[in-house]
This record gives sequence, C-alpha cells and structure tokens, in this order.
Amino acid sequence: MGEIPYKYINVVGASGSGTTTLGRALAARLGSTFFDADDFYWMPTVPPFSMKRSAAKRASMLKKGMTSAFEAVVSGSLCSWGRDIEDSFELVIFLALPTKLRLERIERRDIALYGRCEPKFLDWAARYDEGDITCRSLALHEAWLSDRQCRVIRLEGDETVEERVERAIALANSGEKHARTAR
Repeated sequence: MGEIPYKYINVVGASGSGTTTLGRALAARLGSTFFDADDFYWMPTVPPFSMKRSAAKRASMLKKGMTSAFEAVVSGSLCSWGRDIEDSFELVIFLALPTKLRLERIERRDIALYGRCEPKFLDWAARYDEGDITCRSLALHEAWLSDRQCRVIRLEGDETVEERVERAIALANSGEKHARTAR
C-alpha cells in the first residue's frame, strides 16, 4: 500500500473527466494493478463499445481480477455492478470538470484513438450534468457516492496528471474530502 493506506481504489467521474488517465497514473505511482471498467463492461468489438457484457459476467471478471491483484486501482463508473463489487473499495476518488473541457478532451481522445469522434457519444456526454439517476449522470454518481461506506474524496477542476496524483495522495492521507483547483 505504500503511500496511502487503501488496497482497492475506484476513480469515477463523467466521461472525459480523466478517470482512466488518473487511475493509470495513480496505479503506476502506488505499484498497484490498474483496471479500466470499460474493459469489463464492453466486449472487444470492431467498432469498439458496441456490445455490452452481461452484468453478471462483467462483475465476475472484475472481481476475479481484483482478487488476483494485491492492490488495484479501477477507473470508471461501477454504478449497478452489484454490492459485492461496489462495496469492495476502500477509497473512491470522484473527478469533476466543466462540461466544455470534458467534451474537448473526448473529441481529441477519440480522434487520436479512432480517427473520429461519434456525435451521438458527444451528445450523451454533454448531458451528464443535467441527467437524472436513470442514466450515467452527475445525479446518479452523487446518489451512488452518498451510498458508499468507504472514504470518498473529490477532485474538482483542471490539473496536470501529476498534480492530480499528488492531490489524490495528499487527500487520501488527510482528513479532507474535497479539493477544488482554480484552473
């Protein structure tokens, strides 16, 4: 566990908020295994993200991965994955960024990875702040976070990956639960 006293960490937030980037960097810094929820949620298809795994299958796969890892950082939303998965974390880090910045990041990322950005996906991501609890939204995440029995910390605003890693570690080791940056 090294720098922080948590074995299993979940990094969650809206699409484009940096959950995968922070999760990967935090895992590398802590010497933990990294998992991305998308790798369990979606079947490997061409084009990607077109066929979902069953809820039972994805939960089983992630649980198996986590139990085989001594320590793990999991990026992505795990709402409705089942209490066994959802309650297995000792720390949840919630990331928040302004919608405009998230959409710019999504567009850059998708063009770099796939050669294009799907307009339907951008429209879906843009509705995160206004959606209700029936879809992946801020309201759903807030409800899910309020139900967690573990420590929850929040990182708001734009920072470099290194700054976010440092902030997450500092908050995890302090009594604070919230950090907002000016950027």
